[in-house]
Amino acid sequence: MGKAAALVPPSCGRLASSSPHGSLSTPASPSHAMSEPLREASGPTLPLLPPPANSDTHKGWLHKWTNYLKGYQRRWFVLSNGLLSYYRTQAEMGHTCRGTINLATTHIDIEDSCTFVLSDSGRTYHLKASSEVERQHWVTALELAKSKAIRMMNNQSDDSGDEEPTSQSDKSELHATLRTLASKLDDLSQCNELIAKHGAALQRSLSELENLKLPAESGEKIKTVNERATLFRITSNAMINACRDFLDLAETHSRKWQRALQYEREQRIRLEETIEQLAKQHNSLERACRGAPALPTSSTEVSSASKARGRHVKGETSDEDEETEYFDAMESAPEFITVTTDPTKHRRTGSNISGTSSDQTETWNLDDHVFECQHQASFTASASREAKPYRKRRTQIPDKPNYSINLWSIMKNCIGKELSKIPMPVNFNEPLSMLQRLTEDLEYHELLDKAARCDNPAEQMCYVAAFSVSSYSTTTHRTAKPFNPLLGETFELDRLEESGFRSLCEQVSHHPPAAAHHVYSKYGWTLWQEITIASKFRGKYLSIMPLGAIHLQFNSGGNHYVWRKVTSTVHNIIVGKLWIDQSGEIEIINNQTKDKCQLKFSPYSYFSRECARKVTGVVTDTDGRASYILSGTWDEKMEFAKVVESSQDGTSCEGKQKTVYQTLPPKVLWRKYTLPDNAENMYYFSELALTLNEMESETAPTDSRLRPDQRLMENGEWEEANVEKQRLEEKQRAVRRLREAEAATAAEEGSEYEPYQPVWFEKKEDPITGDDMYVYKGGYWECKETQDWKMCPDIF
Repeated sequence: MGKAAALVPPSCGRLASSSPHGSLSTPASPSHAMSEPLREASGPTLPLLPPPANSDTHKGWLHKWTNYLKGYQRRWFVLSNGLLSYYRTQAEMGHTCRGTINLATTHIDIEDSCTFVLSDSGRTYHLKASSEVERQHWVTALELAKSKAIRMMNNQSDDSGDEEPTSQSDKSELHATLRTLASKLDDLSQCNELIAKHGAALQRSLSELENLKLPAESGEKIKTVNERATLFRITSNAMINACRDFLDLAETHSRKWQRALQYEREQRIRLEETIEQLAKQHNSLERACRGAPALPTSSTEVSSASKARGRHVKGETSDEDEETEYFDAMESAPEFITVTTDPTKHRRTGSNISGTSSDQTETWNLDDHVFECQHQASFTASASREAKPYRKRRTQIPDKPNYSINLWSIMKNCIGKELSKIPMPVNFNEPLSMLQRLTEDLEYHELLDKAARCDNPAEQMCYVAAFSVSSYSTTTHRTAKPFNPLLGETFELDRLEESGFRSLCEQVSHHPPAAAHHVYSKYGWTLWQEITIASKFRGKYLSIMPLGAIHLQFNSGGNHYVWRKVTSTVHNIIVGKLWIDQSGEIEIINNQTKDKCQLKFSPYSYFSRECARKVTGVVTDTDGRASYILSGTWDEKMEFAKVVESSQDGTSCEGKQKTVYQTLPPKVLWRKYTLPDNAENMYYFSELALTLNEMESETAPTDSRLRPDQRLMENGEWEEANVEKQRLEEKQRAVRRLREAEAATAAEEGSEYEPYQPVWFEKKEDPITGDDMYVYKGGYWECKETQDWKMCPDIF
């Protein structure tokens, strides 16, 4: 009973209550989340006098979660005699109690440094202390009170009037069982009386036989029979006493067992209702997302819509307090608000005008298509190229086999092994390497081509920001992991004639895994980066944190931009359908002009009023004046709007002051390409991703296209791919062991040993960030011209 009670309440409590914590938690019923104020405002329900001075009590202020309109409210809590009661104020203790929970049947769950949850079969309290120390004091007091309450409940009679009621059918069943046991005990008692009666008669007969003149041998046998009859009578009496004790024990504990059974039944019913309600809400959200507009033109529209929803929900409940306070449980106040103005009517007045010139305002034309999809019309420079028939790239790969993944069958053979040495099958992969996945960042290289032609650094920053966001657009449905590159593995993407750029990646380190990337474009820009992946598994989700800086330099003007990637989170690792979210902030800095762009990736929240996958940003100059506002989603499109005026909003939310930007109407800066037909059966690859693993001639022997296990998986031969994958990994381990042995031998001999060095990249200190990073040292494309690959290692 104790184990079940400890396991069930936390999950059920969080799901079945309007929990403010967890991005995917949801109440079992919307009415449940709004019913507490009605219950609390209904007047005195349980008068509770102040506890006597000599009793074990604990009192103090805590913030209690009420609903999503009013959030946490300050309440006075009193812990006494195993009961936790709360009041609006201390003055209410003499006449009105707003709620009481019995700690004997309550589960205590700690959610974070200040928040804890109390849940039993009927209610759930989400409580927040002012500090971690205060929270620990309360939890300690509650645990002690709970243990005392359980001992008192076990020691007291089962006929006490404070027991939890059970259903009439359960009581009838219980009484019928007890009547049957009592009837059987009566039968046993009658049998015992008969046994005693006949046993006594038997002993009298045996005594009479002993008094007769019988041979000595017969007397001994009679005496033995008499002793056995006595033992039989004693045994039968012991059996009857044991049966009587069993019935007494059953009567004593039957109600406790019945309460435990009833509790488990209620929890099961609540969980089933919660899951059903969650499924309905999930379907409603999906339908709403399909029918919702792509993105509001200004955040004021979102605010008004959110307020309308708030008024609608508020109408279904009543205010708990006369002075209603509204809290946002999921997210902080917005940092800025944008208001769209008509460029033909705008007049520059006031002192808070941004650094945007009137000439720039007049040239803001909505008919100017900032970003043109390459499938419709390439940008101007590419359209004027000399006609040369380019290679026709493939548009499809073999469909993904429908192989089921049994996680337990994979992990049960890995118990006791190091996590880094567990051979993960290709079932979790997609037929691309991490180097190829890194090259996918160039799918929207046209943004950088157009940025190279910008004379205005602020406008150029907008294109760079859109490019940094566009690299996440391919991750929406891509939940499979790419192949981990072998040390020394490379990948080239030579699109110099078609798209004007060349890209080269190399796996430069294995522990920790790190990849270096260098891109050259003949249209006036160069990009280089070194990415190291750090990951943390947190049970339900996996956080992937790319480490390392991304550098982008334009030849014209010499603008040099630096930024870092945000955190990617893979949800539902153990149970449910996998989905990916991006969260965090990207700060892009132009190290020449000191312009900045602060991009914020809002994490997904079930209860958030904002659209999913939202990205917002502000482009500011070295003095902090805003020139452009960016908004959109990382999986669909980005828009930018020119700032014409900014001012401080006098209103504040939770002490935070907002900046109001008056902007011209926004224009589309970047829009995601549509996926190819049948993409769901081709790992949701984009048109660029479909071509990355296509075989090409004259590549280096370490190129990812030549990796045999990856090729077998793409062709649908997963069993053979698993065998080949293990062979490659073992070959890499053997080379590493040999290298370690050589290093140990050199150390013993006192000679120098040169560690592994990448072929095409070398480590240098970054003059901007001050960190060591691998940069391209040249020579690859020259070796490709001569097909001289003798310096490449044998990794496949």
